[in-house]
Amino acid sequence: MIDEIETITLEFEKPLRELEIQIADLQTASQSGVADSVPALGVLEEKYRALRGEIYGSLTPWQRVQLARHPQRPYMMDYVNALFTDFVELHGDRSYGDDKSIVAGMAVIDGKPVVVIGQQKGRNLHENIGRNFAMAHPEGYRKALRVMKFAEKFNKPVITFIDTPGAYPGIAAEERGQAEAIARNLREMASLKIPVISIVIGEGGSGGALGIGIANRILMLENAYYSVISPEGCAAILFRDATRAQDAATALKITAEDLVRSGVVDEIIKEPLGGAHRDFATTTENVKQVLLKHLSALNAMSPQELEQARYAKFRNMGVYTEEAVPAPIKIKKKKTK
Repeated sequence: MIDEIETITLEFEKPLRELEIQIADLQTASQSGVADSVPALGVLEEKYRALRGEIYGSLTPWQRVQLARHPQRPYMMDYVNALFTDFVELHGDRSYGDDKSIVAGMAVIDGKPVVVIGQQKGRNLHENIGRNFAMAHPEGYRKALRVMKFAEKFNKPVITFIDTPGAYPGIAAEERGQAEAIARNLREMASLKIPVISIVIGEGGSGGALGIGIANRILMLENAYYSVISPEGCAAILFRDATRAQDAATALKITAEDLVRSGVVDEIIKEPLGGAHRDFATTTENVKQVLLKHLSALNAMSPQELEQARYAKFRNMGVYTEEAVPAPIKIKKKKTK
């Protein structure tokens, strides 16, 4: 049996969608007793499996960006409800207000109390407006920091879920100190004396993601992306053409595989073929196993070791060496008379 037909199909998935419709029609015909539909159904299902493996087995960076933004992709609260128990949300930054684009609270995973923080998108326009499309204002980052300090006071690990196109760039956010709020989070998270694990579950956009992403372990779902700028923004700046986002996505090296190679991400969490939205139960189990493994390792470290290891992790990012390239040997040609 194939997976349930998705109602939202990305451009590169259209050949699969056509086969899914044909298979569904043949399944209906076979149930109605049409004799020659059964052999044809088997042929189509085999063709579907081969094509699915071909498409999802060789995704381009831009296609992974599209999957990271898929409207049916699991969001932060989906993981919270599936992985944790006894979740209690904490509200407000004790200064200005409660930013609903960032959710924070206490929870329990596998019998261990933790603090969970993350960006939450909406499933429809009304929810997205309420969540500000997961683009946090300064009070969102101040709320996150307040809850992190609470976690440190009571010695609870912090788990953050990153899924944002970036921090909110509006005038109101700038007036209330957006850059200062993010910068303060970077500084304070670097010195936390508790385990911090960040998981990029969808979009990891710029400082908006980094504001809750200074962690001992950075984990990343296979079809998520993590970047200093969106591919569209990069294309608009570098190529003066936002339609070249596909080229920018490749140049930026924003996929999980690229970031593991560069030392930014510690481990890739596998997704089912076709993306996390195709099989959320399997995705959840994969996230849980990797999360508990790293949580166990970090819990064995002292507060000083956690702080020093986190500092060293980020201090070493971007370090590279240049190899001297020998000058080409010039061969003098003999002059001919």
